[in-house]
Amino acid sequence: MKYLSTRNTEKTVGFKTALLAGLAPEGGLYVPTEWPQVSIGHDPEILQSYSKNAATLMQPFLSPDIPKAVLNKITEDAYAGFAHDEVAPLVEISENHWLLQLFHGPTLSFKDFALQVLARLFDYVLAQSGDRLTIIGATSGDTGSAAIAACQGRPNLDIFILHPHGRISEVQRRQMTSVLAENVHNIAIEGTFDDCQEIVKAMFNDKPFRHDLRLAAINSINWARILAQVVYYHVAASRLKNEIPVFSVPTGNFGDVYAGYVAYRMGLPVKQLIVATNQNDIMARVLTTGRYWLENVVPTITPSMDIQVASNFERLLFEIYDRNPKRVSECMNSLSADGGFVIDSARLNIVRSLFKSTAIDEPTTLAEIAKIHAETGYFVDPHTAVGVAAAREFSSLKDCTIVSLATADPAKFPDSVERATGKRPALPSRLAEALVSEEHYEVLTRDVETVKAYIRLHSCFAN
Repeated sequence: MKYLSTRNTEKTVGFKTALLAGLAPEGGLYVPTEWPQVSIGHDPEILQSYSKNAATLMQPFLSPDIPKAVLNKITEDAYAGFAHDEVAPLVEISENHWLLQLFHGPTLSFKDFALQVLARLFDYVLAQSGDRLTIIGATSGDTGSAAIAACQGRPNLDIFILHPHGRISEVQRRQMTSVLAENVHNIAIEGTFDDCQEIVKAMFNDKPFRHDLRLAAINSINWARILAQVVYYHVAASRLKNEIPVFSVPTGNFGDVYAGYVAYRMGLPVKQLIVATNQNDIMARVLTTGRYWLENVVPTITPSMDIQVASNFERLLFEIYDRNPKRVSECMNSLSADGGFVIDSARLNIVRSLFKSTAIDEPTTLAEIAKIHAETGYFVDPHTAVGVAAAREFSSLKDCTIVSLATADPAKFPDSVERATGKRPALPSRLAEALVSEEHYEVLTRDVETVKAYIRLHSCFAN
């Protein structure tokens, strides 16, 4: 498989290059040159092995750079530590409405699905070349802990994770900052997640810095992240057999719901993708009005969704405009210079045939957490509640089979769950140690040069 940039289609690269680079040289995101049609079917025996399904679905995108036998071993190792035999089980919460539980990995977040695979892909490629990488990532909560869990102690990787200071839950922060591996570095930025993300992008766009430190991306701007998340859409739909599902996805950076779009492009029957946002509703606004216009980020009880610049939307924009890199570049330049851009109505109507979107406020989120617990006995985290509440808003879908993505263990957001239900979710044993361990992180201003200087000083390439 070859890959091209959303901002330059004249040059293609192989999977290894896309994996290690993250961002394309001109700042675009890598996408495959074609959409292979792959299916795993409904055979119960096949569906028992999540890792085998993952290898089957991912292989066309990785060939010939990653041999099939290698990928089989990578996916087997990646999902061996998940706490549920099905890895991503489906739980019915009401008639025709299912939760896809994506929180049984090492850090109790859906981010584990991709990052456990990504770290092992890095290991394989680096072992071949004898090189090292400096992993840079921004997190609004869960990406950081999942990335650190996957990368800690790996001899060929240094990892630097930026998070917005004071804007993620205590559990999310401690899962990162309590890890003491020498190759792990946590940076708290005095700003928002969007500030963290912009700093990361600026570092990748600084070609000398990028080259000297061998930068690689761990955020969902890295295509391999998206690809690994595609798998659970296929698995969930296959378990439902002949039903064509609606997927409701809590959305911040647009990566997870874009993975659903990729599954659709691979041939998976999907009735609708619901883009569920909190009051930081830029995705709901653009999919409703066509106006992608930045506003201030408001802190909420769903911090992983406190985002205005949804990076992966650029990949969908590329498809909306018939893979025209010039048009995408114009939109992204307008976003940087003027604070936004507008999608014309004809293009927007095409998008709406697959995507629906709505914004869920905090009272509705809390009410949904309470409703699910009262009716089923299950606790859900506030991000999951946003997805479920969004699905309920569309009366036209009431007779459809709905799969809402449960993106995090409720114990990662105990205060919000207790506020909604009067009860505190049980603390999984793998979280208990993080809550009492010593923390290590550096607080820095939202200044690119300051962050670059810190990374230079602490990177293995400093010596």
